Amino acid sequence: MVKVKGPKGSLEQKVHKNMSVEVNGSVVTVTRPDDEKLNKSLHGLTRTLINNMVVGVTEGFKKDLEVNGVGYRVQKQGKNLVMNLGFSHQVIMPETDGITIECPAANKITISGPDKQKVGQFAAEVREKRPPEPYKGKGIRYAGEYVRRKEGKAGKGAKK
Repeated sequence: MVKVKGPKGSLEQKVHKNMSVEVNGSVVTVTRPDDEKLNKSLHGLTRTLINNMVVGVTEGFKKDLEVNGVGYRVQKQGKNLVMNLGFSHQVIMPETDGITIECPAANKITISGPDKQKVGQFAAEVREKRPPEPYKGKGIRYAGEYVRRKEGKAGKGAKK
C-alpha cells in the first residue's frame, strides 16, 4: 500500500505483490523481480500511478467542459451541478467527495481534484448526459475536443 499526502489531500493505492516500492529522500523507486512481460507491464503501471498520486496531491488535476446549444446552460447550486440540456427537466449531479465543480460561465464547467481517475470519471459522466451530436454540434464536450460534423439530409430533387 502506497500513501501520499500533500497540500491538496492524501491518496492511497494498493501495489501488486511483485512490485517493490522504496523511498530514498525525495526519490521514489519502483523495482521488478525479473523481465517477464507481466512484471514489465506492472512496473510501468505502478510507476505512473505513483507519479499521478504525487502530482495530484501537489498540483491537482482538472478537466474543462463546454456546453453548446441554444438554451443549454449550467450552474452550481450548493454542492449540486444543475444542467439545462434541452430535456423537459433539469439534470442534477451531486458533487462527489474528492471532486470540486466550478461554473465560471453559463456554458463552462471545471472539474478538479487530486485523484486523476475520479476527475476523469466524473467529467465523463457529466459529458454522458448530453454528448455532442455531429449535425449541429450541440451537447457537452471537453474543452478543445473536435467533433466531426456531418452534412444534413438532402432536400427535394436530390439523387435518385
